[in-house]
Amino acid sequence: MLSKKEIKKNIEYTDIEIVEMTLKDLNSYKYIIDRYESKLLRYIQRVIFVSKEDAEDILQEVFIKAYRNLNGYDSKYSFSSWIYRIAHNEAISFLRKKKKVIEGNGDIEIFERISSGEDIEDDFISELKRKEVRGLLSKLDPKYREVLILRYFEDMEYNEISDILHTSIGNVSSLINRGKSKFKMLIERYGKNI
Repeated sequence: MLSKKEIKKNIEYTDIEIVEMTLKDLNSYKYIIDRYESKLLRYIQRVIFVSKEDAEDILQEVFIKAYRNLNGYDSKYSFSSWIYRIAHNEAISFLRKKKKVIEGNGDIEIFERISSGEDIEDDFISELKRKEVRGLLSKLDPKYREVLILRYFEDMEYNEISDILHTSIGNVSSLINRGKSKFKMLIERYGKNI
């Protein structure tokens, strides 16, 4: 746990400055952990629907890999994209080991911003309970679920999502648009049964 003074310092530094500090003094890695721990934990739970304990195990691996590969970080890319990419790879690796998606108990926010405009889907989405949204998201193909989570839950820009998923910005745009359409279809198909 960081002290108030350390928290203030952490807020004042950019990611690149923290990386440079860490390369000089390994104790500064705590600033990276403090800045990304809750964000990455939420991301992992949302993308692969694992229990908090499994997500914490994956997160530990993320921070270990990031620490070991910090010298290889290229500052021409955003650090957040780099560490989210590691989290993405670790989550996929976890799924491959388990060979199935494990349902978890983590909280999930309502996916209100997926739909746009005034229509019945917006009204329906705003009324859905957290577990209903989780159920609908779990029915989406993982490639759509992940881009929607990165965009609408993690508030990432298209270029950051492109870096994380190692795909073009155009492909990210297509995946988001298709994911939104598929999510709306799921609402129409399953909304009455939930």
